[in-house]
Amino acid sequence: MIPTMVEGASHTSGLVLHKGPEGRSECGIWVCTPGKWECHVTRDEFCHFLAGRCTYVHESGEVIEIVPDTIAFFPEGWRGVCTVHETVRKVYMIR
Repeated sequence: MIPTMVEGASHTSGLVLHKGPEGRSECGIWVCTPGKWECHVTRDEFCHFLAGRCTYVHESGEVIEIVPDTIAFFPEGWRGVCTVHETVRKVYMIR
């Protein structure tokens, strides 16, 4: 379960496909079941969502609606709330 849960009981799984030197960069596949939690991005992350539906709401109020084939970039320091409505699957790259 995600430690910053607000409601629900999201569970995550996935597969790391590559880790760069010193673990600084990473790419892989990530799956998350429905729920809502506070989100703080600690490194730049580029994502391509393959399945599911979720909503990210930045602390400024900006809303990012995610559906299959959505591409998103979350810069280091991004803070907000993520609500997964239908289990999501994404490929990602963190640097």
